[in-house]
Amino acid sequence: MITDIVGLLAGALFYSATVFLVAAGLQVIYGVQRVVNLACGSFFVLGAYMGTTFVTVSQNLGLPPILSLIPLIAAGLSLFFVGLIIETCLLRFVYKQDVHFQFLLTYAIALMLDDAIKYFWGSSPRVVQKVYTVYGQIDIFGATIPNYNIVVVICSCVIAILIGYMFTRTRFGIIVRAAAENPDITNALGVNMKVVFAKVFTLGTVLGTLGGALVIPSRAAMPDMGWELMMMSFAVITIGGLGTMRGAFFGSLLVGIVRSITIFVVPQLELLIIYLIVIAVLVIRPQGLFLNAD
Repeated sequence: MITDIVGLLAGALFYSATVFLVAAGLQVIYGVQRVVNLACGSFFVLGAYMGTTFVTVSQNLGLPPILSLIPLIAAGLSLFFVGLIIETCLLRFVYKQDVHFQFLLTYAIALMLDDAIKYFWGSSPRVVQKVYTVYGQIDIFGATIPNYNIVVVICSCVIAILIGYMFTRTRFGIIVRAAAENPDITNALGVNMKVVFAKVFTLGTVLGTLGGALVIPSRAAMPDMGWELMMMSFAVITIGGLGTMRGAFFGSLLVGIVRSITIFVVPQLELLIIYLIVIAVLVIRPQGLFLNAD
């Protein structure tokens, strides 16, 4: 029994760490720009494919597989320009439009990114060699847990701490929080909101691409893998509370645990159970479990 519990918790933490990065990107963007980004899953896929390329190139150059975390992180960070281009060339023109325009635009961006991924990498699954197994595994109360899963959980926690520090201890974080509270007053005080929006959307994009790059040693990169992550991320921010990073963190934990238990007990109902919880939260506490009511 304890072996099953440890295995479930380990799997839940690994999945939660992955979903958290995508959901955190959603929260950052919505918190400041009030845009629900339907392309978040495509950023995840883009990071995954770029991760396979960076690792393959680095291994061909002689980098030991044990150090593959370096090119994976570099792959996620290197895609910052995607968010910058999307924000400055597309999103910037729909902030004051009806929310339906934003939905249509971000959905169109997701479709375009999916086609771009297929053009550059093809439709076949891609994997990275040796990385997942080279980290070994650990036995905890009879449950075998891959060490790389623990590495991803640690990386996700470190990123969460850095995001929290940035928003509470840095000048940029203070400006972002002020912009989230009242963008008009912030702009009147001399803050260039175009620059703030561009930086925030770029940050949200990088969080998604980092999530895809970090997870790819444990699974194959596939063009359609981002849609499930998008659905789960929306479940996370609905349960946790739209626009709060604390909601993204604890919402990811809750979704990860519920998903692991459901897969263990009745795998056919994985999405059904999670979205029943989403519906219950919307009915009982619409602002989310970790966001105070106005």
